[in-house]
Amino acid sequence: MKTLIVHAHPDPRSLNGSLKDLAVSTLEAAGHEVRVSDLYAMNWKAAVDAGDYGPHASSPLKVALDSGRAFEAGELTADVLAEQEKLLWADTVIFQFPLWWYSMPAILKGWVDRVFTYRFAYGVGEHSATKYGERFGEGTLAGRRALLSVTVGGPESHYAARGINGPIDDLLFPIHHGILYYPGIEPLPPFVRYGSDRMGDADYADVAKAWVERLLTLEATEPIAFRRQNFGDYEIPSLHLKEGLERAGRTGFGLHVR
Repeated sequence: MKTLIVHAHPDPRSLNGSLKDLAVSTLEAAGHEVRVSDLYAMNWKAAVDAGDYGPHASSPLKVALDSGRAFEAGELTADVLAEQEKLLWADTVIFQFPLWWYSMPAILKGWVDRVFTYRFAYGVGEHSATKYGERFGEGTLAGRRALLSVTVGGPESHYAARGINGPIDDLLFPIHHGILYYPGIEPLPPFVRYGSDRMGDADYADVAKAWVERLLTLEATEPIAFRRQNFGDYEIPSLHLKEGLERAGRTGFGLHVR
């Protein structure tokens, strides 16, 4: 297994830093190849701007079209090209980050904004009366899987079905479905550590044990069963789920899981 770890926490001594290091040592000891993109250590530039696209930047800037032209010309910036190469190399991607304000840290969102360019991560495939591009289960990054390893400050009850913060699966849906599955990556059920702000040394031993067990079973883990866009579940071009396909009790985001 070839694994890319994208890590987003500013302090290497943090719980996230420890889990990232443990993932590297565990996977390498099991014979897997590992690469790491430590975004804070790399001083990753998070903001998209015209400099990302060089001579292909228009005025006013058109991020999608300009990024696509720069990609097709092989003239994206070196840092973005390096991350795209890592994604094409990997068959598994682990995202290690804290849940901040109900989402990923800004530096990680900036990695997505800059790396998942038009014509690379989206805007590919046939657009016709029967097919609306290669996305949601198809695309450049199809055949790869991803795991979100997320630390959460609050207790698990706050993120349960009736919890005040909303179900964790709903909070992560925009990442699982909208960022990963859109270009074809199949997300695995997440590894979530709740109450991370109140952890002690004894707690870490239990977390580390669970994390190692999860890492060593990645290859046998079934991905979240999201519906594929072009395989009969959705009307084209409205992309509404066809009548009668919803499962009893499923509403909202849950409609898009088989």
